[in-house]
Amino acid sequence: MSLEQISSNKSFDGQLIKYKFKSAALGGLYAQFNLFLPANALAGTKVPLLTYLSGLTCTEDNAAQKGNFLGPAAKEGIAILFPDTSPRGAGIEGETDSWDFGVGAGFYVNATNPKWAKHYNMLTHVTLELPQVIEAAELPVVRPPRPRPILCQLPDTHASATAQDLTRQSIFGHSMGGHGALTLYLSSVLSGVKQYRSCSAFAPIANPINCPWGQKAFNGYLQGGIEEAKEKYDATELIKKLGKEPVHVLVDYGTADNFYKNGQLLPENFLKAARDAGYDEVQVRVRSQDGYDHSYYFMSTFGADHVHFHANFLKA
Repeated sequence: MSLEQISSNKSFDGQLIKYKFKSAALGGLYAQFNLFLPANALAGTKVPLLTYLSGLTCTEDNAAQKGNFLGPAAKEGIAILFPDTSPRGAGIEGETDSWDFGVGAGFYVNATNPKWAKHYNMLTHVTLELPQVIEAAELPVVRPPRPRPILCQLPDTHASATAQDLTRQSIFGHSMGGHGALTLYLSSVLSGVKQYRSCSAFAPIANPINCPWGQKAFNGYLQGGIEEAKEKYDATELIKKLGKEPVHVLVDYGTADNFYKNGQLLPENFLKAARDAGYDEVQVRVRSQDGYDHSYYFMSTFGADHVHFHANFLKA
């Protein structure tokens, strides 16, 4: 299935391009994503790829428009991929009943509960399918580190063929997306695949098996509920298993964040697990930012920090 370009907007001398395609990982539903290509990619240079995972209720548009990532990425010569947060249009009973489960809340897992398993496979969509689509379309980023079937073909009219380097990938995200970034990164390190060179997160759900958001998601999407999630989808649990394998992690959260105050984020649990596992401040840095909340005002303040953090590893 070929990519369909929906829109393109010039930004910081690059292009923010929205695409859609029919997703096999999401059960044959159409999926959309935004891809920011800096000017050097448009000129044909292969560039690294930084994937951003959004939080609850968001789409592929929110952070692309409000995160303050495009300018810093343009300066560093890095492409940014913005996926959606869930499948859309599955028509599953209950998927639109609440804002923190179902549509807009895929939690970056592969569902094992039969009710959700056909469509809710955001882990595969983000880590395998989208890199496959980008590679097959010859978009300007670097080839992924494992073989994949070709899933789509870019229309011949596209001007920016051949420019992203998928051997140089990193990942970051916010809230639910911060949970996704951390777990996908740590799982990649644990498995030995090492798909991502670095990971960062804004106000992540860092210990989801112990917070209401995570418990609701895991008990819904996973046949094994919390016990299944503990093995695969909790950053605090995963970092305990790495055996001091080298990692590069940055986390920021705001002390005025009501979700932090209400026990949804639990960054201290993640930090303690990292220190107990032997990771120091250089390898795992968790910063509390005084007075900041959960919003894009917080994210946009530190957005450039995170892009520059990843550039250290993507351009090494």
